[in-house]
Amino acid sequence: MIDITGKVVAVTGGSKGLGRHFVERLVREGAKVACLARPSAELRDLASTMPDVLGIECDVGEVEACDEAVAKTVARFGRLDAIVNNAGVYEPFLIEDSTPEQILRLTRVNYLGPIWLTRAAIPHLRATKGQIISVSSETVRWPYPYLSMYASTKAGMENFHAAMRDELRSDEVRVSLIRSGHFEGGVGHTDANMEVMMAFADAAQRTGHTAWTGAGFTMVSMADALVTLLRLAPDVNIDLMEVRGTVGGHVLKRG
Repeated sequence: MIDITGKVVAVTGGSKGLGRHFVERLVREGAKVACLARPSAELRDLASTMPDVLGIECDVGEVEACDEAVAKTVARFGRLDAIVNNAGVYEPFLIEDSTPEQILRLTRVNYLGPIWLTRAAIPHLRATKGQIISVSSETVRWPYPYLSMYASTKAGMENFHAAMRDELRSDEVRVSLIRSGHFEGGVGHTDANMEVMMAFADAAQRTGHTAWTGAGFTMVSMADALVTLLRLAPDVNIDLMEVRGTVGGHVLKRG
């Protein structure tokens, strides 16, 4: 496996939760990291305490913001070796009760966000024979009740990446997906209605989804999976890495 010291990696949603674990682990591995995230105290703190991290305020649902973020990354570090499409919105709701804003929010962040960033990054990744890595969800295999939009946007993102894999193969740009199971400590959607969350937990347990997915694993383990993909020799790729907990069923927390 190769050393990723000095590699330049852009991570979306990198200021909190899983994304922050990704950024911190990449820095420990010697990489230079552009952390793309919405404005927050966490983003400012990350950029100020880690000299190898470039903090960039970016709404991945906006094409111009993604174009500017890639340009700033290359201007700062001189190259781009990989992008990690991690930013995502996880918000349970019934379609019948949903608002257009909820549907559009998930579509913009979960589906269009990876497309916009990939589009902007391709010329630079072609130059470095780089990598595109995106975080998907096991819900694409068995969509949960209340997560129809989440599962649909992730499934669309997976199909987009399957096409990109073939579009970019002759350029030696590798495209990988980490299809994540349930992990502990995810930030989710902080404005979620508690009544809806309780109904979601009840429905997921009633339909058997929680037993199928198993107990949560750690975000540290997810960061290990990411580094494994980045350290692969350039003549091989893992198209899909499905990461799930080894322990059996669990109970979704209420509230």
